[in-house]
Amino acid sequence: MKKLLALVTVLLLVSCGSNTSIVSSWRDPQITVSQEQFKKVLVVALVKDEATRRTTENRIAASSEIFKTSYQYMGVTSQLTKEQQLKILQDENFDGVVTMRLVSKEKETNYVPGTYTGMYYGGFDGMYTGMYGYGFGNWYGMYSPSFYDPGYYQETTSYMVETNIFSLKQNKLIWTGTTKSDYVTDLGQTVDAIMQAVVDEMRKDGSLPKK
Repeated sequence: MKKLLALVTVLLLVSCGSNTSIVSSWRDPQITVSQEQFKKVLVVALVKDEATRRTTENRIAASSEIFKTSYQYMGVTSQLTKEQQLKILQDENFDGVVTMRLVSKEKETNYVPGTYTGMYYGGFDGMYTGMYGYGFGNWYGMYSPSFYDPGYYQETTSYMVETNIFSLKQNKLIWTGTTKSDYVTDLGQTVDAIMQAVVDEMRKDGSLPKK
């Protein structure tokens, strides 16, 4: 339990490399993540690209010693049968599994409106400062130019990622959530942001204790 709380602290201190939020989530009403008291959890990034898989799993594993990468124990998981994977989990005494997979990748186009900077109406210290500031000392402000920054269209890519937490002791899914991440510039920081969003949501739904 102490290790899990330490993990939560670490995740909340990590800076986010993307705008990430929870879209939907569900938890088993009969059990919470904190009740499981996980001691050894396998982290599985369900992606085709091996480099992305390792980066994702390494990022999560680096946050706590309870997390272990799947590539370390299973190599290329697609080459193992379900029975072989379960045997590894049992032989290595894993009590939990966290999976992360990309559900969809969508492009969105948003309009960013322009901005207008009007003439300057400043007050004059020591004489008169009204709503429009007609102080003689700022007469020059009445002639300052106006600026208009035109609007523009901005295209962003949104990544929908599903995170699942399985209890091997209960032999079932106990929590699942989908996050949406925008402005992804760094994979590692995006993983941090997703995990932080997941932790925040689990705190809200009672899966984890509040601060």
